[in-house]
Amino acid sequence: MQIIFFVEYYNRVAENYLELASTQRLHLLFKLMERSRKRIEPMAKELGATKQEVHRNLVRLENSGLISKDKEGRYTLTTFGRASCLQISTTLFLSQHLDYFEKHDFGDIPHKYIMRSGQLAFGTHIKGITKTLEKWKNIYKNADEYIYEILSEIPGDLFDPLTKKVKAGVKSRYIVSEFASVPQGRKAELKKSGFNKLIEKGLIERKMRKYVKVIIVLNEKEACVCFPNLNGEADLTEMFYGDDYQFHEWCIDYFRDCWSDADLFIESKLKE
Repeated sequence: MQIIFFVEYYNRVAENYLELASTQRLHLLFKLMERSRKRIEPMAKELGATKQEVHRNLVRLENSGLISKDKEGRYTLTTFGRASCLQISTTLFLSQHLDYFEKHDFGDIPHKYIMRSGQLAFGTHIKGITKTLEKWKNIYKNADEYIYEILSEIPGDLFDPLTKKVKAGVKSRYIVSEFASVPQGRKAELKKSGFNKLIEKGLIERKMRKYVKVIIVLNEKEACVCFPNLNGEADLTEMFYGDDYQFHEWCIDYFRDCWSDADLFIESKLKE
């Protein structure tokens, strides 16, 4: 009995995927995500398609329960349709970056963030250590309220930009790996720059995790994330960057979860 139940369930899922196996139908669904109620004519114009072609695909989506039509002829996503779009976003993100994920994985992030990775589809893939560090500096530069980070190492050339922003009133919080590599002469530089005084004033807060595989850098408007390579090592040579609300929400939620779960910062654990 249970086997029959699962066969029927998989058949139903397969039928739903069949309805989604169309570029135009997917496009229509996401157009309805942008604006809840739309008529055929504007959608056909936006897609550069005929009214008849769009109508045929809308009927299929309606019959599958993904969308519904009101008395005025306007279409909207159903609960099933909206939830499906959110899940499709994850497939969209992974499909866009198949080459990247042949060399990287999600590391040790909780399963719920993998399920939500569709939010990262609204970001940009940046490749090359020079470009990633430049974008990192820009996130510092553009910060007005805070800079939050999860770090596997502490790049020396980013120390001064961070300190200047904190002195200007920007709040800093960061989580660093116990095994992070730090620049030579770091302790002397912390004292000379006034970094330690900023910590004493509570303008800079620090915590530690034993291992950091996923790197996050964000301010109140934009964010970036670097996933580890297949050996589980943090990789700063490629990142995903976004200033979209959905992208930022994924990053700040992940940071907050890590912050609440992180250990006390112990300076002696860091080795120059």
